[in-house]
Amino acid sequence: MRVVVLAFSLALTACSGGEEQPQAAPGASRIECALGEGSDFGPDCLVEKVAGEQGPEFVVRHPGGQFRRFRIAENRSGMVAIDGADEAANELVGEPPVLQVTVGTDRYRFPADLDARR
Repeated sequence: MRVVVLAFSLALTACSGGEEQPQAAPGASRIECALGEGSDFGPDCLVEKVAGEQGPEFVVRHPGGQFRRFRIAENRSGMVAIDGADEAANELVGEPPVLQVTVGTDRYRFPADLDARR
């Protein structure tokens, strides 16, 4: 799975789009997200790696100012939501496969090397 996620992250790094979000820290990485039921994926979210009490955390910033926080699962099988009541569901999708994380009606596509950045 790490190889799949790494391959996706390399492809994702080459992509860019959307407007900069003023609430995101400089150097934040753009990821694809689909926010809300029935929405399509677009390169609209930014993710920042921050230090957390239990290790690295990832803050995903939505275009409207909302955000979600995630941590890589202990067994490295996917991402765990660390805020809110909804749990994260992880699955590999697409070709080449990428890690898609669903929390409530929001979906995110994370690059494999996210924890290796900065």
